[in-house]
Amino acid sequence: MRPSSAELPVLGSGVIRERADAARNRLRILAAAERLFRTHGVAGVTMDDVAAQAGVGKGTLYRRFGDKGGLAVALLDQRERELQQRMLSGPPPLGPGAPAADRLGAFVRAYLDLVEAQLDLVLLSETSTPGARLRTGAHAFWRQHCRYLLAESDATDPELRADVLLAGLAAEQVRYWLRDEQRDLDVLARALCAAALSLLR
Repeated sequence: MRPSSAELPVLGSGVIRERADAARNRLRILAAAERLFRTHGVAGVTMDDVAAQAGVGKGTLYRRFGDKGGLAVALLDQRERELQQRMLSGPPPLGPGAPAADRLGAFVRAYLDLVEAQLDLVLLSETSTPGARLRTGAHAFWRQHCRYLLAESDATDPELRADVLLAGLAAEQVRYWLRDEQRDLDVLARALCAAALSLLR
């Protein structure tokens, strides 16, 4: 039986209540981290740097975000939500209303653009701890979306094929192709779209 689009993971977990001072601290921390990462690069910034720039104690920072990987996940959250919303209710082919093959290709291009635009931040969010990439809510959403499109096309073992596709879109792999091999982004996107379409067969 084919899955329905209603099975896609929910974008968020509802409204999270937080004290006004905690909300201010969170926003200050994220703004400070974004400034520091932009100025010094992700690798050149420590958690101590972020705490000092935000004017909060290190304990507050670690309790809220855990580590730099947690900061990266939080900074990427809005961009990922915007992409998810386009996938759920935006115009085709990324959104509903296009054939599965077209939607899968559109997802690959849109997700690759997101990764390329924030490559070091996505890499940190995916590699800060072993298996971090696989534990985020965003990854669960991408995986379910790809699985749904693959199943709609009657592909064998859509879960495994979705995992294979997303492994090729991991930031570490994308960074290798773009920075080490100096591949052109548009050429890479076309090749990855072709690889994605081959998984439908």
